[in-house]
Amino acid sequence: MNRNVAVKFHKVGKVYERPWFGRRLTALHEVTFSIDAGEVFGLIGPNRAGKTTLAKCLLSICRPTSGEITRLGRPWAVRSTLTEVGYVHENPAFPRYLNARQLVEGYGRLSGIKGTKLRDRAGQLLEQVGLADRTHESIASFSKGMLQRLALAQALVNDPRLLVLDEPSEGMDLSARQLLDRVILERRRQGHTVILISHALDDIERLCDRVAVLKGGRAVFVGAVAELAASAATQNETPALQSALEPLYEEALA
Repeated sequence: MNRNVAVKFHKVGKVYERPWFGRRLTALHEVTFSIDAGEVFGLIGPNRAGKTTLAKCLLSICRPTSGEITRLGRPWAVRSTLTEVGYVHENPAFPRYLNARQLVEGYGRLSGIKGTKLRDRAGQLLEQVGLADRTHESIASFSKGMLQRLALAQALVNDPRLLVLDEPSEGMDLSARQLLDRVILERRRQGHTVILISHALDDIERLCDRVAVLKGGRAVFVGAVAELAASAATQNETPALQSALEPLYEEALA
């Protein structure tokens, strides 16, 4: 059976040179796995496991030291495919002098969308994320939750084939989290790919088809969420996925 692969990592390494400390920091070490088109894929692990670094390499924000990355069928360095990618940063930082519509339309123009199509698309998205009544307000007045909603709107403006979400529910209230769930599941229904980076294990277990667990810059598990959860002892009331990952997180904090 042929697989339509949206993202592929092959022996990806990333080393940060820190000459002022007299040492090198290895953030990723020979990470290898692939993500299918139409899949919701979770990326989890403790802090400093390499999750965000891997995402930044995928998005051409930083350069891998070694290995190969393929994004939507092309090498990571081919930036033309970025017009088909949406990204929600864990701490979105937008120009505070813009209003919500200006921001979303600005990102749309970067993706090659223009004119009436862009204006209509921006209006639809701002309504979808619950910001229709704040369209012309300065971003400087937005709360953390409102910024997260706005980040989701800008990430969707180009109807991306690949959507990368880095801790997207941080600061969201219940209605916004429910909106996020609907967006993720609708992307999958349409055959698009979603990468969800999150510490919210209930989100991972509820939404993702497969998951990669990173530890110390290495992919220590890649497979179905159910398979990972089944590996946990279920003798207590701890959710299965959380139980499976507790030793990993405890070791990182030790």
